[in-house]
Amino acid sequence: MESQNNHDAKYAEAQKKVKEMKGFYIHLFVYIIVNLFIISRNFQQGDNLADIDNYWTAILWGVGVLVHAIGVFVPNFILGKDWEDRKTRELMDKYK
Repeated sequence: MESQNNHDAKYAEAQKKVKEMKGFYIHLFVYIIVNLFIISRNFQQGDNLADIDNYWTAILWGVGVLVHAIGVFVPNFILGKDWEDRKTRELMDKYK
């Protein structure tokens, strides 16, 4: 029975990960489409494509996409996998 519970927990975790990845890919797709539209519109209006002002949206939004990617594909980047458990135990020991 415990094996089934373990399997169900792993399945739920995998399902959650797939949803996170799907959310990232949708975010990336929208980022590419919108920024291609903005840049092409600027080009059609005769703006100089070498002007950095044409790319601020892409640059700043790109930072957001990068942070999203790190959150999805490198979830233990900053705090580590067991940080929450370790911190809880540390605080419990401190308040004993």
